[in-house]
Amino acid sequence: MAEFDLAIRNGTVVTASDTIRCDIGVRGGRIVQLAEAITGATRDIDASGLMVLPGGIDSHVHLDQDSGPEIRMADGFESGTRAAAAGGTTTVIAFAKQKKGSSLRACVEAYHKKAEGKALIDYGFHLIVSDPTPSVLNQELPALFGDGCTSFKVFMTYDDLVLNDRQLLDVFAVARREQALVMVHAEGYDTIKYLTEKLESEGKTAPYYHAASRPQLIEREATHRAISHAELIDVPIMIVHVSGREPMEQIRWARQRGLKVYAETCPQYISLTADDLKGENLEGGKYVCSPPPRDHDSWNAIWEGLKDGTFQVFSSDHCPFFYDSAAGKLHPRSAESFRYVPNGIPGIETRMMILWSEGVAKGRITPNEFVALTATNHARIYGLYPRKGTIAVGTDADLVLWDPNRKETIRQEALHHGSDYTPWEGFAVTGWPVMTIAGGRIVVEDGKVLGKPGDGGFLRRDISPYARAGS
Repeated sequence: MAEFDLAIRNGTVVTASDTIRCDIGVRGGRIVQLAEAITGATRDIDASGLMVLPGGIDSHVHLDQDSGPEIRMADGFESGTRAAAAGGTTTVIAFAKQKKGSSLRACVEAYHKKAEGKALIDYGFHLIVSDPTPSVLNQELPALFGDGCTSFKVFMTYDDLVLNDRQLLDVFAVARREQALVMVHAEGYDTIKYLTEKLESEGKTAPYYHAASRPQLIEREATHRAISHAELIDVPIMIVHVSGREPMEQIRWARQRGLKVYAETCPQYISLTADDLKGENLEGGKYVCSPPPRDHDSWNAIWEGLKDGTFQVFSSDHCPFFYDSAAGKLHPRSAESFRYVPNGIPGIETRMMILWSEGVAKGRITPNEFVALTATNHARIYGLYPRKGTIAVGTDADLVLWDPNRKETIRQEALHHGSDYTPWEGFAVTGWPVMTIAGGRIVVEDGKVLGKPGDGGFLRRDISPYARAGS
């Protein structure tokens, strides 16, 4: 009988802290040996010339989420996790969204049913709190944290999700008491509504004006307000999908005051601009997301933040819709105004290759920093470490074999997500995943998906050390 189920040989192993040449022995879905040479495996994989990285963790994805009347999300858990695996990601954390007037627990149970038996890789849930009633605050949230959903997201905008300042303070207080991590979508609701109505009255209704309705100052103000609320309650928060310099300045200001404010950014903020929202026949709608892409100065600011530690995690904010469909970006009313274009773009499969290409291949970040931003820090912050996010004896055998020099061009026809387009059509990249291994199983090899629905399971996450209040 073979000692190992799988041996990955002759590769360069890269973690957030080290780069070494060693073999990896896998048995029972776990890494059981790291050694100069490993023999005696049922299957040997020759990783010569490749880097072996921890499988990516994407901690900000929307799958099978209700998006309102006449709108249908393009990915459920099967197609979404298939695309994630094809891009080198082995764990996703999706959002269980509460509908106003509904029980949060009932919403979470519904998401379990949506995901069960469909995912190709492991997954967890963040909660989205849209209706913080006394029963939600005092009974449901604490119980759900105990069930392994140890983080939740709140919104400062969107009609069906926005919380007012008092509600934000109430949920922050629960998070502090229960040591749950709060994620904040920081954009100002009333200012966006004001600008939207002003632009529409001036006949400026094309998708391009989505960006004009949500300038950085609106993100800056909301970021500062969220930080102020967190300081008052003394609770750590994560500001998600930060788009540029102005909100970053607020986050740095908070850190200088000793506050626990973490930050996330995404591929669209290093590779797309507001000009991409221009185009005939609503083509600009393909790039509508919130916050919107900014400009080249914002790219430079984001790179500064990725290098200096302003950002802990790099996520996709995968929120996929169809473009050429009555249930997608071409909503029946999209031609009337940008306000009707669904907010969100697909990116779960292209996240890691864009960051490697624009970051490591261009000398902006190191391979070790890449691993931290795409895997290790996600695991640490969201209660999955050390089971996930690193390569060590005893960890899950979640790995991606990475060709750092392979040149490819992103094409919709080659992607595995449910959307009928990619915002990065024709985008040239250097660096590519050639094999993805999840739980010791080869789920993707040379672009062919071998994993099956149900291979992945729900992850109960621990309380995060990053959620603890105080210094």
